[in-house]
Amino acid sequence: MRKLTLLLVLVLLAALALSPAAAQDDAFVIGLLMVGPYNDNGWSQAHYDAAVYVTENLENTELVYLDRVNPADRPGTTPDQLAEELLDQGADVIIFNSDDMKDGATAFATNYPEVPVIHASGDQHWEEGENFVDLPNLGNIFPGMWATKLLAGCAAAMTTETGKIGYLGPLINDETRRLTAAAFLGAEYCWTEKRGMDAAELEFRVDWIGFWFNIPGVTADPTQVSDNFYNNGYDVVISGIDTTEGLVQAKAASEAGTTAFNVAYDYDLACEIAPDVCLGAAVFNWRPTYLAEITEMQAGTWTPKFLWPMPDYANYDDVTMNSTYFIPGTALSEEAAAAVEELKGELAGGLDLWAGPINLQDGTPYIAEGETATPQQLWYLPQLLEGMSGQSVPE
Repeated sequence: MRKLTLLLVLVLLAALALSPAAAQDDAFVIGLLMVGPYNDNGWSQAHYDAAVYVTENLENTELVYLDRVNPADRPGTTPDQLAEELLDQGADVIIFNSDDMKDGATAFATNYPEVPVIHASGDQHWEEGENFVDLPNLGNIFPGMWATKLLAGCAAAMTTETGKIGYLGPLINDETRRLTAAAFLGAEYCWTEKRGMDAAELEFRVDWIGFWFNIPGVTADPTQVSDNFYNNGYDVVISGIDTTEGLVQAKAASEAGTTAFNVAYDYDLACEIAPDVCLGAAVFNWRPTYLAEITEMQAGTWTPKFLWPMPDYANYDDVTMNSTYFIPGTALSEEAAAAVEELKGELAGGLDLWAGPINLQDGTPYIAEGETATPQQLWYLPQLLEGMSGQSVPE
């Protein structure tokens, strides 16, 4: 009897010892590659927080990740090689979170056709796009940030007293031209239609640092670029890089007696760094799309998609639904906030600031009068727009 009891105890202990491992083995593991630090208060943290959100709202999911996936922090390695490291840690899906990981995402998806791959920013699964790759396991997600940048530009134009708006840009590509141009269109519209000013009196300048964030000795220093704006009469700077230098330097300039404001980017809590000078934040919210896609993957029903979700104006403040939105900051005046809200309503009602005539920066007609931009014209904008100053193409 004692032997039987001992045997039962041993079996029970073995079962208890094995059960946590079994649960862990059964979990659906999200593998996330981030171009910058996971806690950058910007682009990469928006992805990280969204992945954590999925694990908190979808049962039996876990997260493994690698951050600082860029040539400066990880020389000699490629994103697809690092994705293999996450695969070795049990990842069931790999998310590549940066446009410059396009080649790595495509290579990994080609080599591992059984693994679902999401490339955030990319267009490989857009059949009507210029870079379509027919892979059954590679999808794309990129929220319609250009629509949010219209509001960011409006906030800047309603605030500037000098008529000089700076844009702190990262590297130059289709994505960054599109978003920068959208900010300009929003600024020009509110400058002329809300404030009644002459478009010729608005100066909108873009300075590019050369990457998504500062790499000492490689990029221009975004701290210096921001200071150069604020010290030369640009009293509002719109951030377009992954990190917060534009906001930090606005605070420093303001404390030194210079009028300086910033429109933050990427992250919903960005303004908390310097609320007194933050006009608002143009936010990426990856939570709803990541949750929906990973729910399908876990259920075995996922198919790759090209997702370019636009704001749902009817439910604008619902973070469970909207993939991008503008959060007004405490530094935004009541008048400016009302203008931004009014523009939001106009956009919801059908106003299209990409309606022609619109010319490229060199004067080339791009969108004819009576026409509106096609999705391809928006996505693959080849230059900045007429009325903007700054470099349009990489050297």
